[in-house]
Amino acid sequence: MTILIDENTPIIVQGMSGRIGQFHAADMIRHGTRVVGGVTPGKGGETLLDRPLFNTVREAVEATGAEASLVFVPPPFAADAIMEAADAGIRTAVCVTDGIPAQDMMRIKRFLKRYPAERKMRLIGPNCAGVISPGKSFMGIMPPHIYMPGRIGIVGRSGTLGYEAAAQMNDLGIGVSTSVGIGGDPINGSSFRDILELFEADPGTDAVMMIGEIGGPQEAEAAEYVRTRMKKPVVAYIAGLSAPKGRKMGHAGAIISAFGESAQEKVEILSAAGITISPTPSAMGETMARVLAGRVAA
Repeated sequence: MTILIDENTPIIVQGMSGRIGQFHAADMIRHGTRVVGGVTPGKGGETLLDRPLFNTVREAVEATGAEASLVFVPPPFAADAIMEAADAGIRTAVCVTDGIPAQDMMRIKRFLKRYPAERKMRLIGPNCAGVISPGKSFMGIMPPHIYMPGRIGIVGRSGTLGYEAAAQMNDLGIGVSTSVGIGGDPINGSSFRDILELFEADPGTDAVMMIGEIGGPQEAEAAEYVRTRMKKPVVAYIAGLSAPKGRKMGHAGAIISAFGESAQEKVEILSAAGITISPTPSAMGETMARVLAGRVAA
């Protein structure tokens, strides 16, 4: 089992005719992802990578039955592209674009609230690595060869630390059910809690690796969910233990502005919720292996 996408999910790429969009769409196709078309206004009727291009997402959905969209649209136009996808009936959108203004993300969040639950689109990102269900499908910019199919979920704000966790577990013979990069911006489409809920309900996921960082309340909200609702074990790593208050570290959302937003405070909150903490990024794989071994022994 997987969450969000599998080998049968028909996917379109918004911005597929751009240099970056074409590169990653080709990689997705090469690894078996069911890419059914692309969307670039003004290029409808053309083909690229042996897939049809459409002027609008609605045209693409009607012609291909697309259920998911990967958004490679520049920051000034990305909000409109995401809302167009939601309005056209796309169920899952992954936005890789970095640099979308916070005001635009607030507009997107308000826009998505207008839809009833059965029609509401799930947005992953922006500024994220994407989603991969190894051996089945992926939509994003991650390197698929480092992911081995298995039963461990990964969710993180940092794409590169997600890659590192997958590579370490791969070396230890531990595979991944689905890996989700939720993005490093202050306002994103899906939170840690949102993805943890999906993993908790997924019969193909036995445990979860959560990778957080300084800034924002999402890790604390995830800890409360794990403490009160989650039965599967969770391992967490929090980046930024040496980050000083008030200084941005990498991601736009990685800045400590309130109590509970430093790495040490988050580690304490997560530990109190029963989550096992990896002390360093190099220990993520071995920490998960230890938790799984303890579960088997028990």
